[in-house]
Amino acid sequence: MSLSWREKFSEPDPIHNTVVEIPAKMHAQLGEGTMLISSPEAIDAVIREVPEGKVITVSDLVARLAKDAGTHTACPLNTGIFLRIVAECAELDRVEGKSITPSWRVLKSKGRLNPRYPGGVFAQAKLLEAEGHTLSRNSHGAPARIEGFATMSHEL
Repeated sequence: MSLSWREKFSEPDPIHNTVVEIPAKMHAQLGEGTMLISSPEAIDAVIREVPEGKVITVSDLVARLAKDAGTHTACPLNTGIFLRIVAECAELDRVEGKSITPSWRVLKSKGRLNPRYPGGVFAQAKLLEAEGHTLSRNSHGAPARIEGFATMSHEL
């Protein structure tokens, strides 16, 4: 049986919010030191701090989680998985008329939109444009990235 997005968000897992040594196979990418295995709840909390009209990247999110935990980094794989869970739960909340986590404000590197979010890049673009962002389009006319991209990473 597969868990729902909400179950994935709130399912207790003993590895969540733990610090581990960066595995040797990840040293080339991340270096040596310690790494946070975060949780959907922790990621949700950081995203909720991003105000309307501002954006962060997944790298900014990883850096903030690591800083808060006093580690060298946060696991980028788990962060990506948990970000997807947060985004899917936000969409469920939106449909139910609840307050939502603004996951659309988290971008890929260089201001690129995330096709894995609910509704894909078109839904993310609509929400970003409603907050005043201008988006560039790819050769097929799909929204691709924020023009004049700048994150609020220095404010996190």
